[in-house]
Amino acid sequence: MTPFSPHLVAAAAALLGLLATAVAGGGTGAYTRVFSFGDSLTDTGNALHLPSTGGGGGPASRPPYGETFFRRPTGRASDGRLAVDFIVEALRLRHPAPYLAAGGETAAEFRHGVNFAVGGSTALPPEFYEGRGLKPFVPVSLANQTAWFDKVLQILGSSDHGRRKIMASSLFIVGEIGVNDYLVSLVGNLTVGEVETSVVPHIVAAIRSTVNEVIAAGATTVVVPGMIPLGCEPQLLALYQGGGGGGVAGDDYDPESGCMTRLNGLAEHHNRELRRAVAELRGAHPGASVVVAYADLYRAVADIVASPGRHGFGGAPLAACCGAGAGAYNFDMAAFCGAAGSTACADPSTYVSWDGVHFTEAANRHIACAVLEAGAPPAVSTAPMTWPAAAEAGRSRIGCS
Repeated sequence: MTPFSPHLVAAAAALLGLLATAVAGGGTGAYTRVFSFGDSLTDTGNALHLPSTGGGGGPASRPPYGETFFRRPTGRASDGRLAVDFIVEALRLRHPAPYLAAGGETAAEFRHGVNFAVGGSTALPPEFYEGRGLKPFVPVSLANQTAWFDKVLQILGSSDHGRRKIMASSLFIVGEIGVNDYLVSLVGNLTVGEVETSVVPHIVAAIRSTVNEVIAAGATTVVVPGMIPLGCEPQLLALYQGGGGGGVAGDDYDPESGCMTRLNGLAEHHNRELRRAVAELRGAHPGASVVVAYADLYRAVADIVASPGRHGFGGAPLAACCGAGAGAYNFDMAAFCGAAGSTACADPSTYVSWDGVHFTEAANRHIACAVLEAGAPPAVSTAPMTWPAAAEAGRSRIGCS
């Protein structure tokens, strides 16, 4: 993702919880690979190879990104691992190959899954925004990622039966996606109300289309993460402080969390519509042969922001660890993390936000652990709400207490 695309990190985290429900419902017993779609909250290196940016990769290609775990920048928008990294580690799976980093010609490159997520990606195509006088951060949308999936599908199997067998043993993660769409729209001076009526329905429809496509290809377990609490993002809090247009007032803050209520309302509206779409998708595929599960990322993130100390975070929950030190949110677009004038905090593990847009590795791990411990929301009516032994073992495997 770009600086304007929040974390996608939490997205995959709730995944783990839903994964357990999906295993119980889908009857597959185990997964052999992960296919993921999304933005910088899930991108493990695709933006580094995006031709339209000259392969620059943005801030995540420069120190101090990656300093905590990888000891070098890897294209992940965090100081360390993303939630999708913790998911595959907990399940003892190989990390899926970033699609643009692979040569894309042989099945061996994609045998262990594929990550199609690209930092800055939108759910909707550039044409949608160009017709409204807006410009996305990168010319990659969910439609592009779905087209890449179609290409991989053809490479993976010479027969329809072979491909469907691979799909049935795979976990699909479609999202989080949509954060960049909202940022493009809000920065482009659409009001929150206009975004709710004229953008949200199209985003949900795009997500639904991709879910339908992977199911048609043979997927039996699809997890659809919801939207994060936009009003708790340091970037947006800094942008709108004192009033910043978009129908957001300068005093539009929750007195307890300090988050912006109208922006969180937009995220909640997105999630209501997405849950409705997920319910309709499940209705179109009754029984336990196909599981479509909704991951409640909003609640997982909001709980940490509301009670950081209780969850082991000593830093200010609405401030970036890495930034310019400007104001309460430590966020300045002119000195974004990794740029001249920015500095990183001494201990990222005490912060929720890494750069004002994305999560720290510590927050990513915590979100995954919390979702596993609490259990998945009642998203799959046909599946018993039980945790398989593999999921419980996975919790200890990634350091959950």
